Amino acid sequence: QVQLVESGGGLVQAGGSLRLSCAASGIIFSINYMDWYRQAPGKRRELVATITSGGNTNYADSVKDRFTISRDNAKNTVYLQMNSLKPEDTAVYYCHSSNPWYWGQGTQVTVSS
Repeated sequence: QVQLVESGGGLVQAGGSLRLSCAASGIIFSINYMDWYRQAPGKRRELVATITSGGNTNYADSVKDRFTISRDNAKNTVYLQMNSLKPEDTAVYYCHSSNPWYWGQGTQVTVSS
């Protein structure tokens, strides 16, 4: 059974930092591309960051130079380090695997101004 369990969300002031974690089970983690998406109220879910099986990364322009995606294959975990947070980063953040195509339950990030 596939499980992606996110943690690390919360309330933070603008300019602060949070680190999200996503623990995976039921998948061959090391071969998976892993992504973080987010969805703000009334908006479409958007891709935030991707890390390939080889460790290459890509970011949305809105988070480039502020967010860092990383992975620990020994722990079957993908991370999203979020620095210099802005109120517009407020959203539910979702972990996603490529094979199988699967979503976590999401974790709320709220950035106050």
